[in-house]
Amino acid sequence: MFEGKSLKQTSGQNTGSRHRKSNANTPWESLRTAKQPDKLAGHTLRYRHELKYRISESKAEAIAQFIKPYLQLDRYCKLQRSGDYPIVSLYLDSCDLQLCRESLGGHKNRFKLRIRSYTDEPDYPRFLEIKRRINTIIIKNRARVMNRDVPTLLAGSPLPPQNYTADTETINQFQFYMNNIRARPAVLVRYTRQAYEGGSENRLRVTFDRELAYNVTSLPEVRLSGGGWQPNPYTLGGVILEIKFTGHYPVWLSRMVKCFNLRQQSISKYASSIKESCLLKFCAPQLAEY
Repeated sequence: MFEGKSLKQTSGQNTGSRHRKSNANTPWESLRTAKQPDKLAGHTLRYRHELKYRISESKAEAIAQFIKPYLQLDRYCKLQRSGDYPIVSLYLDSCDLQLCRESLGGHKNRFKLRIRSYTDEPDYPRFLEIKRRINTIIIKNRARVMNRDVPTLLAGSPLPPQNYTADTETINQFQFYMNNIRARPAVLVRYTRQAYEGGSENRLRVTFDRELAYNVTSLPEVRLSGGGWQPNPYTLGGVILEIKFTGHYPVWLSRMVKCFNLRQQSISKYASSIKESCLLKFCAPQLAEY
């Protein structure tokens, strides 16, 4: 079992970013509850490539200026005054942290189970996600469910009759993976995302993720607010840059990578959060060194 501790809340923590004011002025308890994106899509993205980099805030600002002639701030960021939006994911894993170990070990073929949300509003949907990696290809299946149904689904029960359309095939597949490794809630991971996207079929997206934090939990709930949050030192003073595309890699992106001397890294928000929580003895069992 995972052991959730009563951790001190880290309100007012900041990544040292010049991008925004301190969280003390924008507490997570009230973050973006007034106007949320209405369609952060319940869809499936297939055969996507993902490239990840850890960069400084100053470099992130320069890259954002570089990409503006090619990409636009996505519509969800445009809904927010700050130009970004919050993301929180409840990750599931087995009692021996099998999925985390496979991620840290660099297994070519692996998967993650998570439930994602963008708000604490109870009437806003949550999204079950299966994220698979097959060599260098990412395949993500996603199913929209209501917040009230999350505990039922994580208990392994079928989805009750609903007045909304649900992707039952993805839900059943999620529960199959979950039951196969006896996965249960392990940790909440949250951050803010600034995203740019193109309008072509290539589905090119460039995202900047900041203020990464985690919260060890065994509860079947997905939340942004409340106590127990700890900053993930992996991104303190920095930003996670991700480049995502389904087709070709544009020439201008190659120029950008060369211009800013970017070095691709293997980055897992989930695995780094679990590893940090184990080092602080907030999570059991302990991970081996990687």
